[in-house]
Amino acid sequence: MRVVASFVSLLCAAACANVVAAAPQSLPAAAQRVTILRDTWGIPHVYGKTDADAVFGLMYAQAEDDFKRIERNYINAMGRLAEVEGEGELYRDLRMKLFITPEQLKAEYRRSPAWLKQLMVAFADGLNYYLATHPEVKPALITHFEPWMALSFSEGSIGGDIETVDLKQLEALYRDGARLPQPKEATLAALYRPLEREPGGSNGFAIAPRLTRNGYPLLLINPHTSFYFRPEVQVSSEQGLNAYGAVTWGQFFVYQGFNDRLGWMHTSGGGDAIDEYLETVRERNGKFYYRYGQQWRALKPVDIRLPYKSAQGMASKVVRVYYSHHGPIVRAVDGKWVAVRMMNQPRQALTQSYIRTKARNYREFYRAMELRSNSSNNTVYADVDGNIAYFHGNFIPRRDPRFDWKHPVDGSNPATEWRGLHKVSETIQLFNPRTGWIQNTNNWPYTAAGAASPKASDYPAYMSLQGENARGIHALRVLQDQRDFTLDSLIAAAYDTLLPAFEPLLPQLFAAYDALPEEAAQKAALAPQIAALRGWNLRYALDSVPTSLAIFWAQELSNSYSAAARKLEMPLLDYFEQMLTPVQRLAALEQASAKLSADFGQWQTPWGEINRFQRLSDDLVQQFDDNQPSLPVPFASANWGSLAAYGMTSKSKTRRIYGERGNSFVAVVEFGPQIRARSVLAGGQSGNPASPHFNDQAGMYARGEFKEIWISRKDVEAHLERRYHPGE
Repeated sequence: MRVVASFVSLLCAAACANVVAAAPQSLPAAAQRVTILRDTWGIPHVYGKTDADAVFGLMYAQAEDDFKRIERNYINAMGRLAEVEGEGELYRDLRMKLFITPEQLKAEYRRSPAWLKQLMVAFADGLNYYLATHPEVKPALITHFEPWMALSFSEGSIGGDIETVDLKQLEALYRDGARLPQPKEATLAALYRPLEREPGGSNGFAIAPRLTRNGYPLLLINPHTSFYFRPEVQVSSEQGLNAYGAVTWGQFFVYQGFNDRLGWMHTSGGGDAIDEYLETVRERNGKFYYRYGQQWRALKPVDIRLPYKSAQGMASKVVRVYYSHHGPIVRAVDGKWVAVRMMNQPRQALTQSYIRTKARNYREFYRAMELRSNSSNNTVYADVDGNIAYFHGNFIPRRDPRFDWKHPVDGSNPATEWRGLHKVSETIQLFNPRTGWIQNTNNWPYTAAGAASPKASDYPAYMSLQGENARGIHALRVLQDQRDFTLDSLIAAAYDTLLPAFEPLLPQLFAAYDALPEEAAQKAALAPQIAALRGWNLRYALDSVPTSLAIFWAQELSNSYSAAARKLEMPLLDYFEQMLTPVQRLAALEQASAKLSADFGQWQTPWGEINRFQRLSDDLVQQFDDNQPSLPVPFASANWGSLAAYGMTSKSKTRRIYGERGNSFVAVVEFGPQIRARSVLAGGQSGNPASPHFNDQAGMYARGEFKEIWISRKDVEAHLERRYHPGE
């Protein structure tokens, strides 16, 4: 840890003086130290003398583009959503407040080093200066930002982890006051979250110099998030900051991107970072106790106040929650309470998130990783020195491998305690694998570099909980045995049109059809559909009827059998392949044909008529309309192995499919003497429908076309739309 501290000091020594919150009258002076250049795509390139100046300008520029999303992220992160949305969000707020409180974050802020305090002050000042200079903007709740608030939303910290706690079971436990759990109150099967309509996750590829035409490493940055979740920025200072990439609204560091020396791409689903403990509870004299070894320990009661908006104005509810030494109690299962334990070190997480953007080489990047405060991500890496690397997870507690850590463990058994954290060197990693490429698609790491991949037998099972997925199978095909990669061919690989999930499924459907008696009604009724699917090359295309039919068929299977797959803890595609009967396969094809005919007049409907991109408003949750303009999109859901992911997550109220999650910010980078890069955003940079940059990338996005990224100030000046200081 001393080495890491030294690295942090070197990076930030110049920023460690006079850390005080700026008075309102001093903010215009701070603004004059910042220059924002907007290029012709509306991308902000922020330049400051110090890192703090650059952070000030970055937050101001973000607020210009979409203050609404910044504010919503902090409302949610601090557990205050019910104050805006009403009583229906009480337990979402409770979930956050089980782990995060203003008092805790203020204490963390006070303990922060001067350089980090300075950045947090600049974060708050940039947002507050935006509000002061834009009185027409009316915040939903937060009218003044405080520096400590930055600690509530530090990626790699516990924000995303908290969302793994099931809201319905949390409410069931605490709605009417916690009581002793009953033996059959819930089953373990209820612990597993429903399968998403469109999986979250990402793709990251790194290509070594010997496999590229120009002899320089390449990196694919392809997060699969909800649309408009991250804008594109460049932020630079005279203290060595020069990062470009995707920044989550409201955060002051580039989350997935690159600097002039190296790049990083995060994918989710690494090692096990969260554990659940079954606590044996009893009540005595009005207090709850839980067994630990031979002892009965008192559960800690905490009263949490939850304000919420009501028809009569603001109201509040106080919920008494309980904690064991493992963490908060979040539900009841089979006569026991369940406590959840996860990383809760926001200051260290924010530090790691920021300093990795300033790393100059693999050694410095590795030192940032040694902070071990990124609990939710894998990392794919490339640099100008010709290195490519992969880290599977980062925050991974050391555990007794005899236990099944995929499920809640016995909290009364001291052997289930965490035993510190694994060193980074003990986690699953790759550095310059002999195959010359690395991929991760939220899948296991054991195919990350083909024949040079890590071996599962070398690691405890909890080091990687994910299995292979259809995108992982697809990624292997587009990377292995390939040569002469360029930016163009890397984009082509990332948008390869194959849907490999159907490779094992369609032959089973054909076998079910072929086994039908000739006189069976289905034989004639399904003959045209089977013929269309037999002739399909398993590749999506706008004019492809089989793409539509196959995807609607798979969706019917998913609607009917997802619950059964969850109950058996089987991946959905494995369940389809192994458990379905011929009758079920054919029935789903009939249902898919009927739905296509009902929605579009005939089942012979090309995919481009169905799968569309539409952005009509600045609503946080988009409302779609079949009668309004939209664009055809060829790529499909990640569920079916589409590397370029595109799917609808909300319950459909339209006939057409309108994407809400998947490819959002996508970039490819070449790490030569001069960095070359290209990118595309879903829609555009601005959240304002009146802006020319609200939808100016929509057509490119739908076609999989990329724009040039302008990195040097000279290139930005040559493609300049606007130059200004914050407040002008």
